[in-house]
Amino acid sequence: MSKQLILVSHGRFCEELKQTAEMIMGPQEDIHAVALLPEEGPEDFAAKFLDTVQNLDDYLVFADLLGGTPCNVISRFIMEGRDIELYAGVNLPMVIEFINASLTGLEVDYPAKAAENIVKVNDVLASLQDDEDE
Repeated sequence: MSKQLILVSHGRFCEELKQTAEMIMGPQEDIHAVALLPEEGPEDFAAKFLDTVQNLDDYLVFADLLGGTPCNVISRFIMEGRDIELYAGVNLPMVIEFINASLTGLEVDYPAKAAENIVKVNDVLASLQDDEDE
């Protein structure tokens, strides 16, 4: 079984993030979304997460927000001794990088890749214009 990715978030952000990645990269059976809905509490979310991962051997988790309930629930599992690789601050480039790594077998430094893809486009455009002026 290949490595699985679990996306966790407040609201349906994780579900929409998966759908957006699939729009770009095609269907992704190895990506699962666990949403914390407004009417749910930490216990409800924990139960949904455990139900999602119960038959998975190898997975990592991308959470939306450090210090938010989804991340805190997974952090509690880690502190209880579960072997879970958890990253907070998920963005679309991280999910696409996970998909690419699944295809190539390469290891990924997810925090570095996420930071690499945060750019001020105005500066990039200004740089291109400066190059044209020379």
